[in-house]
Amino acid sequence: MASTLDRSPGAGTGHRTYTYTSRPRAVPCQRRRYRDILLQEDEPLHYGNIMYDRRVVRGNTYALPIGQLPGQPDPLELQRQQQAKRRALARKRAQQQLRPRTPEPVEGRKHVDVQTELYLEEIADRVIEVDMECQTDAFLDRPPTPLFIPAKTGKDVATQILEGELFDFDLEVKPMLEVLVGKTIEQSLLEVMEEEELATLRSNQYAYEEIRNIELAEVQRLEEQERRHREEKERRKQQQWDIVHKHNETALKISARAFAQRYLADLLPSVFDSLRDSGYFYDPIERDIEVGFLPWLMNEVEKTMEFNMVGRTVLDMLIREVVEKRLNAYEHKEDQDLSLIPEDGFGGPGAMRDSPVECTHFPIYCVTISFKLHSNLLSHE
Repeated sequence: MASTLDRSPGAGTGHRTYTYTSRPRAVPCQRRRYRDILLQEDEPLHYGNIMYDRRVVRGNTYALPIGQLPGQPDPLELQRQQQAKRRALARKRAQQQLRPRTPEPVEGRKHVDVQTELYLEEIADRVIEVDMECQTDAFLDRPPTPLFIPAKTGKDVATQILEGELFDFDLEVKPMLEVLVGKTIEQSLLEVMEEEELATLRSNQYAYEEIRNIELAEVQRLEEQERRHREEKERRKQQQWDIVHKHNETALKISARAFAQRYLADLLPSVFDSLRDSGYFYDPIERDIEVGFLPWLMNEVEKTMEFNMVGRTVLDMLIREVVEKRLNAYEHKEDQDLSLIPEDGFGGPGAMRDSPVECTHFPIYCVTISFKLHSNLLSHE
């Protein structure tokens, strides 16, 4: 808010012009707003969960539940009526189960319902039906939902701003230009200084990298030299250890060879003698005679002796059989001769004539049998 008293140079002291100007401001609202409650420190603050607020709409707005239409029953009332009907049916069913029933009819009969009231009623199987008609109003479509337009708060106020009243561009833009130009020059100088500093850092980095590479090369050369010295030292030590090991091994071999020679000097003759006694060293001709010829000779001798024994046994059996037959024949003939002896006795001519003939047959028969047996033995051999 500002007030100004102007005096015109051409006017007198009595002519003065009073001008009043003020900044635009919002008109205070006459309606009480909800934020005014928060400014009251005396009343306690009540916090609520927005998830359980009924004023918050969840889901699709097209599927919002609409209010009850006029002429439709209340769903809560319908639910209570259905529950009452179910309870009444359950109570009636329980009473029917508790009521004593009529026993089942005997065979050939059936139960019939009989009216026991004072006034008889006509019982018809067909239910009376009556057709009724009713004309309903035409179906009215739901009107479209009007666009929500919030109510206007406050009052509209207009003011007039003439040219040059708010600010002078040349005067007001000068500090802005000074700031912009100064900031631009300062930023440019900073960028130039940064580039020079980066160039200096880059050159220092290159120099440091060159020195570092030289030092790394020298370190690698020294490490390689140390590695070669270490490998040469290890190789020399290994060679010396190999020489000592070979010398010790040679000494052990020489001592073992001398001990073996002294130990085996008396062992070899005794071993050869024992092997020779056991039959491991033999003459091949003698071995062949013992293994091949002597067994065959013994087998042949055994076969020959067996054949001779068989021939002798057969010959003895034949001789025994012939002797027995001749003995039986002699005995039988003696009996016959005794019956045929003449009265003059043994000295007769008949006895002298028959006895030499019988004696001459026996030696000839024996010689023939022995000759045949000898020929059979020769054929077997």
